Amino acid sequence: MSYNRSNIGSGSRNVGRNTFEFGRTYVVRPKGTHQATIVWLHGIGEMGSSWSQFLESLPLPNIKWICPTAPSRPIALFGGAQSTAWFNVEDMSENATDDVEGLDASATHIANMLTNERDDIKLGVAGFSMGAAMALYSATCRVLGQYGNGNRYPINLSVVVALSGWLPCSRIVRSRVHASQEAARRASLLPILLCHGQVE
Repeated sequence: MSYNRSNIGSGSRNVGRNTFEFGRTYVVRPKGTHQATIVWLHGIGEMGSSWSQFLESLPLPNIKWICPTAPSRPIALFGGAQSTAWFNVEDMSENATDDVEGLDASATHIANMLTNERDDIKLGVAGFSMGAAMALYSATCRVLGQYGNGNRYPINLSVVVALSGWLPCSRIVRSRVHASQEAARRASLLPILLCHGQVE
C-alpha cells in the first residue's frame, strides 16, 4: 500500500483553557505525478485511518491525501461524552452557538499541514459530516483572509469538497462576505463541491 502513517502537524493546540491533542495523521501518497494535496477530514467519532484506505482506492493517482485525526474532546451534544471531533457542538439548530475557538484551532492545524507543499501543488480541504463542516469553515477563512479570531489565514485553497455537512458560523459569513469586495471576489473564484444524500 502507498499510505503511510505520519506525524505531519500532530500535536496539541491551545483552545481556550483546554489543550486538545490531535491524533495520528495518515498520508496516502500519489501513485502518479503529484499535482494536488487534499486534507481529508473525517466525521465525528472517526479517525484519519477511517478514510485513508478508501481514498487510496480512488482512481485519482495524482493526489496526495492527508488524513488527520481530530482531538478527543467532550461534546455537549452527547451530554459531555468524549469523542474525536474537530470542534464542540452544542446542538444542531441554526441558533446554536458556534465553537469558534475549536474551529480556529482545527483550521490552523489543517492549514499547518499544507504550508510545506511545493508552490506548484494545488491545495484543497475536503471532508464528511463534521469534517465537511470543517472544510467549509476553512473555505470561509480563505475567502475572508482570516480565521474567526482575526489572525491571517495563510493558505491559498484551490478546491473544497463537503459531503453531508453544514456551514459553521453561517449567520455571520454572509454579512462579512457581502461587506468586502475582496472576500466576494475570492468566494466567486473558489470551487466548492457540496453534496448531500437523501434519507428515505
